[in-house]
Parts: sequence; C-alpha cells; structure tokens
Amino acid sequence: MTHRHAQRLSRRTTLGLLFAAAAGVMTAGMPAAALAQAKGEVQVRIGYQKYGTLTLLKGRGTLEKRLAEQGVGVKWTEFPAGPVLLEGLNVGSIDFGTVGEAPPIFAQAAGANLVYVGNEPASPASEAIVVPKGSGLRTLADLKGKKIALNKGSNVHYLLLKALEKAGVAYADIQPVFLPPADARAAFERGSVDAWAIWDPFLAAAEKQLGARVLADGKGLVANYQFYLASRTYAEKHPEILRIVLDEVAKVDDWGRNNPDEVATILSAQTGLSKDVVALAASRYAYGVKPVSVDVIASQQRVADAFSSLKLIPKPIVVKDALLPARQLATSTK
Repeated sequence: MTHRHAQRLSRRTTLGLLFAAAAGVMTAGMPAAALAQAKGEVQVRIGYQKYGTLTLLKGRGTLEKRLAEQGVGVKWTEFPAGPVLLEGLNVGSIDFGTVGEAPPIFAQAAGANLVYVGNEPASPASEAIVVPKGSGLRTLADLKGKKIALNKGSNVHYLLLKALEKAGVAYADIQPVFLPPADARAAFERGSVDAWAIWDPFLAAAEKQLGARVLADGKGLVANYQFYLASRTYAEKHPEILRIVLDEVAKVDDWGRNNPDEVATILSAQTGLSKDVVALAASRYAYGVKPVSVDVIASQQRVADAFSSLKLIPKPIVVKDALLPARQLATSTK
C-alpha cells in the first residue's frame, strides 16, 4: 500500500467516525435523494476566525465548488473570537463554526443548543501569555496583582486559570481586563495592562510586530483543542451537508500539513496579516480533524469543572450532553 493510498484510507475511516458524530444516523452510502431535497433551498452558514483550517478552506474555495454540485450554498461570516461566534450559532445566524476549548463551555452553560462534531489535535503552543519586551515580569508568579487582558470565555481564559494554578496565584489575586483581541492589543501597546493572554495569529503578530515576550504558552498546561460545532437543529436536519463539510476540512488538513508555504500565502490573503506573521502562527497548527473521543470529552469536562468551581459559569454542566444521542463515546481514535 502506498503512503498516499494509506492516507486516503485513514481519512476515509476518520470521516466515517466524524460523520457518525455529526449525524448519528448516516452511513457511507448517502442516498442521492437526501441531497436532492436540499437543492436550491439550503445553505450552510459557517462562522470562522482568523486561524485554523476553516480559514484555509474558505481561501481555497473547494467547499463551495463541491456543495454547488448539490445546489447548496455557502455563506461565510468572520468573528473576532469564539464566544461571539457561538452566540451567532445560538441565535441562528450561523449553522457551523470553529472555536477553542472554553467557548463551548460558556455557551452550553448559558443554554445554547449546540453539538460537538469534531476537533483538530491539541495545539498548546498556539496560545500564550505575553508581556511587553521591556517588562520586568519574568515568571508566572509575577502576575500576582497585575492587569491581564484576555477575551472572556475564550480558550486563553482557561490557559490563564491553569497558568495561575501552576504558579500558586489565586485567580482573585489578578485583575482580568476583558477585551476582544483588537482592543486588547491596543491596551497592551499603550501599557494599560501588564500582560495579555492571546492566541494565534494575534499572538504571532504581537511577537513579530511588537516584540512581545512569551511568559508562558500552553505547553504543559492545556491541550488547546480546536473544535467544530454545529447547531443541534442543523446537525439533525442536514447531516449530509455536514458530512461534506467535514470531508473538505479533512482534505484541507491533509493539504495544509504538506504545503506550509502555500498555507502562509492563503492565510496572509485571508487575514490581512503579513506572511511572516501567519507563517509563524501556522507553524504551531495541528492538522488532522478527528471525531470527539472519550479522552477529549473528559478534557473538556475538566475545563468546565474549573470554570464552575470559580463561579465563572452560571451552573455546572455535563459536556457529553452536547453530543448527539447516537454518538458512540466508546470510540477512540489515534
């Protein structure tokens, strides 16, 4: 068996599991009638951010071509961060999107009717706590009493919790300043905050453009999974469309892993950031969309429990409730 053939078989196996996760009822032999019903009537509205595989998928245009054959349209909406993207999912302005670890926790705790349909591998180096290049802060313990900018309910919110825990600093002993990335960068540049918890490509831009120094990234602290989520209603009504979306995500993952220079070119065009910035961010990506395994759900439950213990979410949640009922949680993937 050739490497390419093995890669295709691996992707096919993974997609079968992802499809089960997204649909619960689908098989590999999709009836043509199911897609025919959608022709000219249905679209998939995708929320994306300035990072990850969905940005590449949008830049390459392959999903539009494939769904056009079925008469299904694609609408893309950019969001500055995961929490607002999931707000869009909850109110029905998008059907599918990608976020980090923490946003689904906050959304589920707020009653959002969403489901996990897949995730990329852990990417802990893609987020960090940074300080200005001239800062006297040298260790995580130095954050005690300091102002730290972050997007509330985003993946870096959990990074900050774990970093403080490692340093023996109580969350109550820092001053969180909740700002979206653009406002946080402005505050960081003018010195009105002492540190900034941020993710790529904003992290890479701060390093390249501002000389920001990494105090700690996610390695050894958090997994930093990138999740794909859908509204439960859409996942139940249009599993065949989600299957195609996930198939194209897997193809872009395969391509992106092997074409770093072209990835940087596409990301630069899509984000408006310089190629050296996005190349640094892309070097920290993890490619390979997977079904949400037992281990990943357990990891998410630990995130949820951490936020619940600090009363940062209104109530405790059970993460597996955000899976479709037919999902086989016993399935684990490599």
